[in-house]
Amino acid sequence: MGYGRREVGLRIAQVAPLYESVPPKAYGGTERIVSYLTEELVGRGHQVTLYASADSVTSARLVPCAPMGLRLAGSTTDTLAYHVLMLEKVFREADSFDVIHFHVDYLHYPLSRRSRMRQLTTLHGRLDLPELALLYREFRDMPLVSVSRAQRKPLPWANWVGTVYHGLPCRPRSLHRKPDSYLAFVGRISPEKRVDRAIEIAQKAGRPLKIMAKIDKVDRDYFEAEIKHLLATPGVEFLGEGGEEDKDELLGAALALLFPIDWPEPFGLVMIEAFSVGTPVIAFGNGSVPEVVDEGITGFVVDNVAEAARAVDRVGGLDRMGVRHVFEQRFSATRMTDDYLVLYEGLQAQERIGSLKRAS
Repeated sequence: MGYGRREVGLRIAQVAPLYESVPPKAYGGTERIVSYLTEELVGRGHQVTLYASADSVTSARLVPCAPMGLRLAGSTTDTLAYHVLMLEKVFREADSFDVIHFHVDYLHYPLSRRSRMRQLTTLHGRLDLPELALLYREFRDMPLVSVSRAQRKPLPWANWVGTVYHGLPCRPRSLHRKPDSYLAFVGRISPEKRVDRAIEIAQKAGRPLKIMAKIDKVDRDYFEAEIKHLLATPGVEFLGEGGEEDKDELLGAALALLFPIDWPEPFGLVMIEAFSVGTPVIAFGNGSVPEVVDEGITGFVVDNVAEAARAVDRVGGLDRMGVRHVFEQRFSATRMTDDYLVLYEGLQAQERIGSLKRAS
């Protein structure tokens, strides 16, 4: 649901992780969302300052906080140091902003608690780790934004001020009314993303599979032991890590995107990237998936490999223009920005009420 454009001229800080540039050169979901939000806000006349790596590209005022995205820099051994230095820069300038929007998990909470600035935090990751319950009980005063309702389940009592689904720009994209015969897998090669399931599904369905994925250092051993040999399966093509244009082309011509996850996915940006080019999704129903996929319209939600393989035979009956239309209605950067502006304005309203109470 959109709320209409609001030209309020806010001074807004966006604080991004430093692992990738904004936008990222290749893989990087959080940094991509920060970029889309930042550019949309600037386009509406807001004064936006972006704290990010120096190789970021933005129409906002850029405050460089690392020489380049730390993952691709390769030689960085202590990434936390750059983030701490970034937070020091943010808090030095805190009085210059109407709202500070953090995307760096909980790193800033002790400083934010001791400041009177208006701020909120979008949480982009999983919240079912046991240590997080201890942390969020201590910092229950921090205003939080979830990227799906499912993401909140481990911490339902936290200080949630809203849920904002991710959004992408509605620019012209590759829409194939008659797609190719292959299936696609896009993301990370990691235990929770289950590329092994994708390969099994494609084999059962008798379809080729194209895999565009990155391999993080932490997942290298898993790749070598569990996945590398599977890439020699007939019909499987491993493309490595790709950029946004590569991804659009791959997804646009795919019969369907396979999203056979085995974890509580907070959102799953690649699903709406597929929708944006009219490609339906076949996904396991974990985490946010039932919220993002409209069953029988933008794809199918399944429980196992056999169901997924049967869904491949049904996916050709979906209207790819209809998939794109749902994307435009539910998952545009315009709608996402509208939603965040409502939250920013809510913070301002709370501050005005608090000031009146203190004055009385």
